[in-house]
Amino acid sequence: MKRMAAVLALVACSGSMWAQQGGMATPPAPEKGSVSGMISEAVAQYKQIKTIILASAEKMPAENFSFKPVPEVRTYAELFTHVAQAQMGMCAAPGSPRPAPVTATTKEDVINALKASFELCDAAYEKVTEANATEVSGAGYMRASQLGKIYKNVAHDNEMYGTMVVYMRLKGIVPPSTAMRGRM
Repeated sequence: MKRMAAVLALVACSGSMWAQQGGMATPPAPEKGSVSGMISEAVAQYKQIKTIILASAEKMPAENFSFKPVPEVRTYAELFTHVAQAQMGMCAAPGSPRPAPVTATTKEDVINALKASFELCDAAYEKVTEANATEVSGAGYMRASQLGKIYKNVAHDNEMYGTMVVYMRLKGIVPPSTAMRGRM
């Protein structure tokens, strides 16, 4: 049991590191002193992990959405509903009521919840400009600048993708990030 937890942690970290090191097309580096360049870079990284996470949900057969490697961890579906829940909290407008818990369990419902959370973040990130990038809002873990929220969301999504990779590999599925590079 402890060995499985260690393997899950190791793969989660390696998946996150892969994504951060440019596993797909590397976003352009921002110009020195350019906040708008930093925003573009953060949004490019968000779009990259968004594509990979949606592909991860699509790739897994519906009957495996209840799969969990050991009893102490989330099901495959719960990994995605956690991402959706976190994104809705991170991307909601300041002062918005706390989003309702995401409890989807079927593949279709999970993907719909995930897409809704990405749509909320897409809209939020379109509004980040050089003028408001450093404005801080939120409370607790969600407290950050507008630019910081994008990076925080990208980091969390990468962390969750690293965990998703373990589940896919255990089911014999090549993860999207690996497949996109033509590898197994």
